[in-house]
Amino acid sequence: MLKANRKRNKEIAALRKMKDLEIDTSDIPEITDWSSAVVGRFFRPVKQPVTVRIDADVLAWLKSKGKGYQTRINQILRGAMHQSRTGKRA
Repeated sequence: MLKANRKRNKEIAALRKMKDLEIDTSDIPEITDWSSAVVGRFFRPVKQPVTVRIDADVLAWLKSKGKGYQTRINQILRGAMHQSRTGKRA
């Protein structure tokens, strides 16, 4: 097992020294179907607690959709942020 780890570490070190275009990835199949990919599995944005004053009817509407109203608020705001950055309307 130790020998295999040393060999792998040498290969990784050699790959680190190479430029991306020099690495042969022809034996790795290209992924073309991302339908089963899980969003946020490896990246989680840092959350920051804030106090926000929201109209009572808006909050009631968000809560009426079930558990997770704070997540919904974040999703709505993230969508608005992306729309603002790209200049596209949904």
